[in-house]
Amino acid sequence: MARALKSFIPLFDRVLVQKLAAETTTKGGIMLPEKAVGKVLDATVVAVGPGSRNSSGELMACSVKAGDRVLLPEYGGTKLKLEDQEYHLFRDGDILGKFLESEGGK
Repeated sequence: MARALKSFIPLFDRVLVQKLAAETTTKGGIMLPEKAVGKVLDATVVAVGPGSRNSSGELMACSVKAGDRVLLPEYGGTKLKLEDQEYHLFRDGDILGKFLESEGGK
């Protein structure tokens, strides 16, 4: 992930995320076929642009930061392939929410 950050920096209010891997087994250990696995809407923020400007020219920072776990819309974003890893680029306003981590970890 660190190498991708050196070769790509999002502009304006863009957010670079890496989607989490889909669960391919159930809690009981049953393997799921690829078609049965739903779309992955959870992702980890890898890099964030500086933000966008409002009508008076002030910089409006993005609402997420690198390392945050976020909820993505089902459709949208731009797929990128950097250093053999797949990433997605979204606008800050397109991200649906941010997961709060408990103090004791996940």
